[in-house]
Amino acid sequence: MMNKPDKSRDFVAAPAPNDEVVKPPRARVSDAIDDEAPAEPAPKRERDYLEGFLAAKPADASATGDGGELQQAVIDALKEIYDPEIPVNIYDLGLIYGVEVDDEADATVTMTLTTPHCPVAETMPGEVELRASSVPGIRDAEVNLVWDPPWSPEKMSDEARLELGML
Repeated sequence: MMNKPDKSRDFVAAPAPNDEVVKPPRARVSDAIDDEAPAEPAPKRERDYLEGFLAAKPADASATGDGGELQQAVIDALKEIYDPEIPVNIYDLGLIYGVEVDDEADATVTMTLTTPHCPVAETMPGEVELRASSVPGIRDAEVNLVWDPPWSPEKMSDEARLELGML
């Protein structure tokens, strides 16, 4: 005996493939306007909302401190120093852990070397100090050589990895 479908169910079954599907009409903006209320013209938009923004000058960035011009100049100078064994500059190689420039234009560079037995362990910190102190506007430079955290290839920039074929 075959069961007849129950019409009192709380769900709607999907239409059969041979049933004609009637889609509801799309909503139109004109349908939402109330014809009884008089339509007020929209106020004319003016570009004055951008005037203040476009006329504003950037705040004078400090030459010293994080993101300052001197800090970027020191970083650019350090990017000119290349590791003698690897054809990548020491900044992209990840040997420079930090560059700080204080309010008196003194630069402090925190760096490491690839290994403590690096062939340039005696000369590289001196070269970094010389390059950092030669940046116009830098009064003095100091290099802090650290071993913790130790350098690893993960500290290299994507540009350095691409140069070395590691990407």
